[in-house]
Amino acid sequence: MNRKVLGISGLVLSLGLGLAACGPPPPPVYGEVEVEAEAEPPQPQVEVRPALPYGGAIWIEGHWAWRHREWVWVRGFWERPRSGWVWVPHHWAAYGRHWRYVPGHWQRG
Repeated sequence: MNRKVLGISGLVLSLGLGLAACGPPPPPVYGEVEVEAEAEPPQPQVEVRPALPYGGAIWIEGHWAWRHREWVWVRGFWERPRSGWVWVPHHWAAYGRHWRYVPGHWQRG
């Protein structure tokens, strides 16, 4: 894969997969990458979930990403649960006349 094409979602997913193999995830870090959109995101797409890959897997919902001044759908995926942690879903929050992306993350539960 061309590294220049790997977007924020791919980078976060790659880092997350690497961290999953190393034990519990670190606490979320906010403010490192800030994404603002000029337009309100569309309604979430309805996704057909693939078959459950293993018992206990949790579904991470897909979301809209703002790339090159347009909305792009990022598909959901199955994730291995993390003992003592809960998934906080990603979302877009109104910020003045713009929208800010709040990344999904694991949080101690």
